[in-house]
Parts: sequence; C-alpha cells; structure tokens
Amino acid sequence: MNLKGILSVATYPGLYKHVAQAKNGLIIENVSDGKKCLAYATSRISALEDISIYTTDGDIKLSEVYANLYKTLDGKATPFNPKKASNEELTDLFTKALENWDRDRVYASDIKRAFVWYNLLLENNLLKPEEKEEEKKEEKSSETASKAEKPAEEEGGITVKKRTRKKKTEE
Repeated sequence: MNLKGILSVATYPGLYKHVAQAKNGLIIENVSDGKKCLAYATSRISALEDISIYTTDGDIKLSEVYANLYKTLDGKATPFNPKKASNEELTDLFTKALENWDRDRVYASDIKRAFVWYNLLLENNLLKPEEKEEEKKEEKSSETASKAEKPAEEEGGITVKKRTRKKKTEE
C-alpha cells in the first residue's frame, strides 16, 4: 500500500493530502470532501507513511498492516464501526491482520484510529494493493522494452521519417 502524501493533522478530523507548501504551514486537502485548508507549522502533522505499529519482533509500517488487513477483509471495509466497536472486536480483527502486535505498547485507541483511517482510505479509493501496482510497473517496463527493440522509424505500422536539423555555423 502506498500512503505517500497522506497526512494526519492533530485537532483536524479525518485525513488529508499534501497539496503545497505555504509561508507559515502546509496547504492540505481533505481526503473525503476535497476542501482545502491550511495546517499551520505549529500543528502536529504526521505522514501515514512514517507511522509504524509496535510488534514483538520490532516495528512494522502502517502500509504493511493495511496490506494485511486488506487481504484479511478481501478488500472490504471493517465489518463494524470502529468508533462504536468494543475493544474485544477491535483486537480480534487486528490480531487476524497482525498476529504479533505488541499488546503492551499498542492501545485500543491506536487500533481504533488505524481502523478508522483504513475505512476512510478504502472509501476514497486510496488503498491499492502493491502487487497490482508492481504488475503495472512490470507491464510498462516490458512495453517500453518492446518499443526499444523496434526501429524508431516504425510505430504502429506507419513509417515516420525523422528530420535532422543542421546547425548553422557562424563564420
């Protein structure tokens, strides 16, 4: 999952995309409704790509947790509303997605927030499995390789004459 450019801003509800740099902060766009606003430099801004979840083996990136959750739920949203779910429901589903999460350092509120963000990203088509993205990259690279093998003058059965310009020399 690619979470590049997706931000969480303390005291602002929801998730935001980074649009531009402003003199005294960042211009951000709400993922849900597309409204733009200013996040001041004094705000606590967190990039989702930098967030990790504690595990018994170390840390794991949030994008990997979302990839596991996406596979576990078959690309669907959580079967419950994370804001109203019990701690048991939250931890059961989180354990299915990430078996070795650190139960001492990851709180129910962290899991709840992760599920709310997951549903929000999924709802706005911002969660895409990396396998598909890698396949697209491989297809593009194979297409460019096959075009490179063909002579440059022939494209799609049409012969194109290339013109060369002669440089004017000053005498």
